[in-house]
Amino acid sequence: MYARAPIPTSEFECLRYEVRDHVAVITINRPERRNALNRRAYDEVECAFRAAAADADVRCVVITGADPAFCSGEDVKEMMTGQQHDASVASLTRIRPEPTPAAVAALECDRPVIAAVNGSAVGWGMELSLFADIRIASEQAKFGELFIKRGLISDVGGLWRLPAIVGPAKAAELLFTGDIIDAQEAFRIGLVTEVTAHGDLMERAMAMAGRIAVNPPLALRYMKEGLRRTANGDLREIGSWVSGTLGRLFQTEDHREGVASFIEKRAPVFKGR
Repeated sequence: MYARAPIPTSEFECLRYEVRDHVAVITINRPERRNALNRRAYDEVECAFRAAAADADVRCVVITGADPAFCSGEDVKEMMTGQQHDASVASLTRIRPEPTPAAVAALECDRPVIAAVNGSAVGWGMELSLFADIRIASEQAKFGELFIKRGLISDVGGLWRLPAIVGPAKAAELLFTGDIIDAQEAFRIGLVTEVTAHGDLMERAMAMAGRIAVNPPLALRYMKEGLRRTANGDLREIGSWVSGTLGRLFQTEDHREGVASFIEKRAPVFKGR
């Protein structure tokens, strides 16, 4: 199941993980980087969902971020420099038979998952919210599939989950433009089920998790499996294509320009190559 030994939850550096009242609470805890994910954080996200799925006491999962953000995507400054960048590109240029391991772990988690989106959920942060079964948003939440702005494509969240949630046309608009939308717009299009006052978000998410967790654990797991089986598309086939395509796109000038313009805080100049 793992390409490496799993990281015990007690040794997490980028996440907080706790179980209370049958609910596993996963909190991305890199607030100084707006909860952007580096390689360690990606690994811990994968291990957190695997841990929840392996724990008989867990009946529901809530994922959130330490304020001020939910997750601002990939830590561009760290991941796109030096050995981290070389390793990322090298792994993606070799086509994998499955999607991003953290995405697989989140999507294969057989417990209901609630995303409590407390702030910006952009790039892979929006992907992470899409892997949840239910999304509740703080009034401060924002959502954006920013991959096109970096000369890349979305992961399986945007390409596989988003159209099923908001409809193909709206998904296409969000993916093609890279527009960022606020919590009220997310509610209007059905991306989130509820918008709450910021201070009430975790209380609302935990209340919903509690309403779910009181139900029979096995029935909950089968219910989630039934939803997965009736969804259109094959996760691993899509993920293989995404990985191969990203491997090519990571080598383009437009990707490098998208990253450079972000770091240099200027408008990008894309050339289609």
